[in-house]
Amino acid sequence: MTEHEVVDRAARRLAAELVAQAPQGWTGALLGGTASDGAMSLSGWYTVANASRPSRSLPDCFGELEELARAVRAVRSWRAVSLELRCRPSGEYRLVAFSTAVTWESGLSEHFQVVLDEDYRLPQPGPTQQAGRAAEAGDPDLAVARLHAYLARRATILGHQEPPLPAPASAAALDQAERDFGRRLPADLRALYLTADGQRDDQDHLLDGHHWLSLASSVSLKDQFSEPLWLEWGLEWNRVVYDADPPGTVRRCGGHPAWLPFATRGDGNYLAVDLAPAGDGRPGQVIEMGRDHDDGPRHVAESVTALLGHYLDLLDQGAYRHDGDFLQLRDPAERGPREVIVKDLSDPLPPTLQVLHLNGAPSPVDLTPLTAATRLRRLTLSRCSTADLTPLRALPVEALRITLASGGDLTPLADHPHLASLDLATTAPVDLGPLRTVPNLRGLDLSRAAVRDLSVLADLPELRFLVLDRQQWALLLDRGKLPAALAAAHLADADASLDEALTWAAALGLDTEGAIRRTGIS
Repeated sequence: MTEHEVVDRAARRLAAELVAQAPQGWTGALLGGTASDGAMSLSGWYTVANASRPSRSLPDCFGELEELARAVRAVRSWRAVSLELRCRPSGEYRLVAFSTAVTWESGLSEHFQVVLDEDYRLPQPGPTQQAGRAAEAGDPDLAVARLHAYLARRATILGHQEPPLPAPASAAALDQAERDFGRRLPADLRALYLTADGQRDDQDHLLDGHHWLSLASSVSLKDQFSEPLWLEWGLEWNRVVYDADPPGTVRRCGGHPAWLPFATRGDGNYLAVDLAPAGDGRPGQVIEMGRDHDDGPRHVAESVTALLGHYLDLLDQGAYRHDGDFLQLRDPAERGPREVIVKDLSDPLPPTLQVLHLNGAPSPVDLTPLTAATRLRRLTLSRCSTADLTPLRALPVEALRITLASGGDLTPLADHPHLASLDLATTAPVDLGPLRTVPNLRGLDLSRAAVRDLSVLADLPELRFLVLDRQQWALLLDRGKLPAALAAAHLADADASLDEALTWAAALGLDTEGAIRRTGIS
């Protein structure tokens, strides 16, 4: 049996399963998905006669999809594949398969995505921020004293003896760890490891719900957080990494080679020492980072010494709860909100605000009150519009999702130094000309906008990601005005097929000659 015959057999099995499990009165089925070793996703629907919307109740056909994906990967040696299978009640089917350079993104809307430059990653502000010049704030002797005092007081509260700690790490082991890490550890953390090499694996989390890692475990994690985690373009193009509180203390990035985890909750989140702080930070400051902090790390304390002192203060205040051998501190200090969702702008905005969702406000919205939100990084207008963007000129907004009302224009955004992504809807045609002078604009979604001249897009040298609808892409390609540096793009068209998406991707410059197209009857 040839490789293509193996693909045909797997496609027939998948089509047969779709036919066998189809709802009454169906007229067609669509299944789209991606698959690689150990990972798979699928979505799609049945079209049912006289139904107001497609039925998304697909059968459990992951086994058949996995078999088909393996067969396709064997033919083309693709690491991961995009698949689309369409079939009719007669059993007739059409299969289209390609690498995941083209994928179907199904969420609030259906988009096809093409990746033209697999190596490009959008920059984050952190690496270029001014470096901190302050000295370490930690005190080695005080840190050790506070550790012992904290563990003793914790044991008294829990009603048992102070937990035994492992033997200290050796000076030689610390020297080797620093060579592996590429930086010298903060003096206070080094002193703690010379007292004990973390905590025993069989002990409850000692540091306010965090397990103190051994030196070897700590250094083994250094590469995991040395750079930001990249997900995919649909999630990354308008991502904002927010500032820590206090502002300017921690670099605004999702990962950094100078961040060393030393304790974990066991859920993918870590306490780490930061050896490369931003301008207002201190080397050796403690930050929280990890799975739940892809929008930016949190500043915890100016040193490990200060962290332990804070723990002792909370115990003195009775700011804790415990259940059996579990003790959790409760910090009464409340930081102002970073993100709010409001229906209007009548109330004062908190000075800590960085994310604002304005939902359903009477239109057009007067954005003047936003001038008080001097740290605002992301603004989203949902179910409302504005005619005047002037209040945004002086704000550090990086991600903007708005509907521009009739009479409004983009002139106030000209020369905006911070704007990196714009998701624009309009109620009347708009001139993109002012965007020519926005120096850091890298992502643009115009699929909900009426645009006077799409040729302006060719004059945006930093544009890396673009979303247009089918008609807009046809106009832009017909005029030969593609942005020169485009790394990825979306086709916003719920009715497009993978075959049509491949034709579009080829027009953008992607080599699609290897696409697999097969037809048959199940």
